[in-house]
Amino acid sequence: MKIYSKKDLNEFYQSLTYDDISLVPTEISRVKSRNEPLTACDFLGERLSLPVLSSPMDTVTGVEMAVELTNSGCLGILNRFDSSLENILASKGETEKIRCVSIGLNTELGVVERLAARKMIICLDTANASNKEVINKTKEVKHHFEVKLIVGNIANGATLKQLEDAGADAVRVGIGSGSVCSTSIQTGIGIGQVSSILDVLFTRAQENLKIKIIADGGIKSAGDVAKALSLGADVAMLGRMLAGTRETPGEVIKYNGQLWKKYRGSASFGVKMKNEFIEGEETMVAYKGTVRNVINSISDGLRSAMSYMNCLSLEELRKTETFTVLSNSSFLERLPRA
Repeated sequence: MKIYSKKDLNEFYQSLTYDDISLVPTEISRVKSRNEPLTACDFLGERLSLPVLSSPMDTVTGVEMAVELTNSGCLGILNRFDSSLENILASKGETEKIRCVSIGLNTELGVVERLAARKMIICLDTANASNKEVINKTKEVKHHFEVKLIVGNIANGATLKQLEDAGADAVRVGIGSGSVCSTSIQTGIGIGQVSSILDVLFTRAQENLKIKIIADGGIKSAGDVAKALSLGADVAMLGRMLAGTRETPGEVIKYNGQLWKKYRGSASFGVKMKNEFIEGEETMVAYKGTVRNVINSISDGLRSAMSYMNCLSLEELRKTETFTVLSNSSFLERLPRA
């Protein structure tokens, strides 16, 4: 079996995603238990106890989810379709815990000014950050306001320097890899998440950039979070893993004796509500209970991975250089069986 470094994986002859690789422990671990590794990190001026962000999707992050993720030491990005944004800006109390809000290309500067006054992180939520309009909006926002700005999405590092030069503080990496995203099918665009993250990572290093990397898409488990961070991502963005929890927007639906909640892509018909090009699907996911249980499970899995990999901090985990590429059979062999 060959042990691959990040450089090896970046130069691999095929595009790779999380299911294609595995972490390989090669050292005697000095970690006594999974309670020892520290998963805290600084991200755009915020101290997180777990490097997890929620996707700004209308069926994932509303007010309740954003507040609860703050309480859990994570960062919730309020979706730009949320009709309660004006009420949030005018109110106090629990909504003051919301630290990040998404906007669109057409969001007026007056709204951005009010968000900046609350010292919120702003996420410019677009499908393609490698776009002149995104560059111009980024420059406009950063010229007028002192805010931390997330842009997205990109699939490789080709435009990374232009985005940082425009003022972007962090970039969402991943196109077409979301579970309800049909961009790759509809357009033929996108590569595997492992290859996307690594290409951006090496571009950042080669061009001596400081922009933060958000692994956005394709994460199905705590193990995928560990892989994303081991590859060098600063934080991981979750959609489907958080979908179906009590705090997501929407009602719980009972069907065939089981509880469900809606989950849909930001470019789905249910969001656009008009007949134009659709790049997102709509589905139902099983009800999962409180999001705190999901966050705790991710934390436990990540700490356990760190204990295997002899890492006491996320900084150490991001220096991982021991991976293997899995055959389809070896991936299937590891799946739980009834």
